[in-house]
Parts: sequence; C-alpha cells; structure tokens
Amino acid sequence: MAKINMEGKSLEERMQIAQDTAKGYFRQGLNCTECVMRTFLDMHDTGLPEDVMCMATGFGGGIGHTKNICGAITGAVLALGMVKGRRDPFEKEEMKDRVHQLQGEIYPVFGAMIKEIEAEYGTLICRELSDPFGDFEGKARKKNCMQMIGYCAAIAEKYA
Repeated sequence: MAKINMEGKSLEERMQIAQDTAKGYFRQGLNCTECVMRTFLDMHDTGLPEDVMCMATGFGGGIGHTKNICGAITGAVLALGMVKGRRDPFEKEEMKDRVHQLQGEIYPVFGAMIKEIEAEYGTLICRELSDPFGDFEGKARKKNCMQMIGYCAAIAEKYA
C-alpha cells in the first residue's frame, strides 16, 4: 500500500506495473475489484482517502459472488473513474452542459475501455469467464481471474 513513483515511466511500463501490482494484490487475498482499485490508489495521486476501497468490496465475484459483471472490469471502471471521473457533477451550470460533458468527453473514454476488454475476452460476465473451468473455487479459475485482473488494471492505466 505504498505509493508507486510513476514519474518518467512510459505507457507500456505503467501498464506493466499496473498489471503486476494488481496480480500481486490478488495473491494477497484482495478480491478482483479491490485489486484494480488498490493499484490505482498506489499509482495515481487521486486525492481520495484510503477508505474508498470499501466501495469496491461488494463487486467481487461478479457483484457479491453472483457471477454477473466481472469484478475486474468493474474495478477498471471504478479505477478509471478515480482519474477521469467528475469530481463535481454540478461544475457545469447548465444541465445540457453536464450531459454534453458526459456524452462527449467522459463516456467515450469509458466505453472504449469496455469495448477493448470485451473484444479481448468475448464477454463481460464473470460466470461466462469462469465457467469453462467448472469449479469456481479451483486453481484454473483463480489463475484465469488473476490474469484478467492484471489485464483490466493495465487497460485502465492505458485509458487513464
């Protein structure tokens, strides 16, 4: 949980650091969403308190272990939001300007990231990503999830 110095690092180096850090957190028992968020807190000066991590906990295992949307993907969205999200949604005075900011500036970045992840894996659903391994608690599924966690952290870093 130490800040990682990213000064002077290339995009490829930052992506590799994100991947390795997130996988390391999975090995330490963090859930998929927590791994990606914790990585971004380490890599970026978000100004957010450490206790924002509590927001990630329920998304693990495809939201509360229901195997719905993959927690690593949710973690990528939350992590990217820490860097690219609106700090003050009311910053723009007019509603039309708020909507334009979302649709013209923010959603395209998040959407592109999700499309890239879906193109890589063919789905965003935890059940579909993990069921080929049968046993959700088995080593093959855990290894697959660790790879996906690393990938999602790296892709989120790419879009950050």
